[in-house]
Amino acid sequence: MKHFSEDWIREWCYENGWTDLFLDRRDYWAFPPNAVMPLPIPRETLLQIKAKKGFCHEEKIWLAIALLIMMVAGVSTYIFSCPMPLVGAFALCALVVANFDLD
Repeated sequence: MKHFSEDWIREWCYENGWTDLFLDRRDYWAFPPNAVMPLPIPRETLLQIKAKKGFCHEEKIWLAIALLIMMVAGVSTYIFSCPMPLVGAFALCALVVANFDLD
């Protein structure tokens, strides 16, 4: 799951003079001003961008899916008098929430 919108990071790079942004595995790299070697964008900077901008589009979709599944599971648990849909939804939501961790 991508935690940062590339547009947000490109905007930060443009404001601070960094160029040629690219993603390598899960790290964003760019060339600092007057540098000949790319450096990873500092983690603190990414966390500040995240705090300022909030959830990216992909995270919002995952949140909506998790909430929808939880609601459907709650209704089906009530209708069928069986806790298994709720247990399955809990397990799925736990995985989704675990993916929200930035580390």
